[in-house]
Amino acid sequence: MSGAGPVGVGVVGAGVICDTYLENMTSFPDLRVLFVADIDPERARAKAEAYGVPAHGGYADLLARDDIEIVVNLTTPDVHIDLDLMAIVAGKSIWSEKPLALDGATAAQLLAAADAAGVRVACAPDTVLGAGIQTALRAIARGDIGEPLTAVTVFQGPGPESWHPNPDFLYARGAGPLLDMGPYYVTTLVHAFGPIARVTAMASKSHGERVVGSGPRQGERFPVEVPTHHSALIGFSGGQSAQSTFSFQNALPRAGVVEISGTEGTLVLPDPNAFVGDSALWRFDASTPQVLPAVGNHHGRGSGVVDLARALRGGAPETAGGALASHVLDALLAIGEAAETGHPVEITSRVPRPEPLPESWDPALRTL
Repeated sequence: MSGAGPVGVGVVGAGVICDTYLENMTSFPDLRVLFVADIDPERARAKAEAYGVPAHGGYADLLARDDIEIVVNLTTPDVHIDLDLMAIVAGKSIWSEKPLALDGATAAQLLAAADAAGVRVACAPDTVLGAGIQTALRAIARGDIGEPLTAVTVFQGPGPESWHPNPDFLYARGAGPLLDMGPYYVTTLVHAFGPIARVTAMASKSHGERVVGSGPRQGERFPVEVPTHHSALIGFSGGQSAQSTFSFQNALPRAGVVEISGTEGTLVLPDPNAFVGDSALWRFDASTPQVLPAVGNHHGRGSGVVDLARALRGGAPETAGGALASHVLDALLAIGEAAETGHPVEITSRVPRPEPLPESWDPALRTL
């Protein structure tokens, strides 16, 4: 179903991240959130009632609704692809939490199925649509640091088990710091530099088990299935490079570091896992940085769903598109492969570098 007016949305997965999405999406006038689905009916009911969503139930009930055009998939990574393919068969476009899939072949299958069905796929992170990162990208595009050449990104900390009541999936295949946090940093780098051509990497795992630190399962031990630290050297098709660290095994937290340097200066970006934050522009002839206040979209998660909805109505490409997410996934999986094999890995997929959004782009405006 398509036409004029707000786009109908159904949400599947009523877990921790669902609250942020529902709070924002129910306030965006270009969206109508119509349904919350979850494997636990009581949890779906509670979320729907908390945010004034008119219906709730199972996933099959959601897919049966003709007035739902976009499925927002907030489930765990291991079931993303199955639920997304079901949505495509039902004629729905998809907004998926990251990662898009667990392997490149499955991501390609998903995009091909969507193309054949005439629907669209978009994917988190949509933090890259926020005022913080977009202000920085506009500064790079207008030449504030000259020709961009190199970058350093760092995410490190002890891990999420101290605060997340069910952290098991964050240490399972499809997650770890590489695939859980990596998409924020690597997506930002692709927006700044364009597609990635090759990677090298090393990895380690500090402990074979972790302990749940909060909630009803506090004290319960669970296995760690994936490396908890990756260090990568990323080479871009345009010749630029980045050094990136993704770690759940550092006692000293240091997150949100993105520094991009060019021929005329260095830009310190805000946390790519946030929608706001100023940038700092360092020039070679200055002892203090110039602060670039964040201008643009200050709203949170769900902004990408609005971007997708407007693309559906207007026919333009969505900024946080599935092809971009698939390329980022290719790069992250290549980092994992390079660390495991000890050899550089070439990346064959390519995507165009997205253009920065205008300062006026705002998901809270009514445009449909």
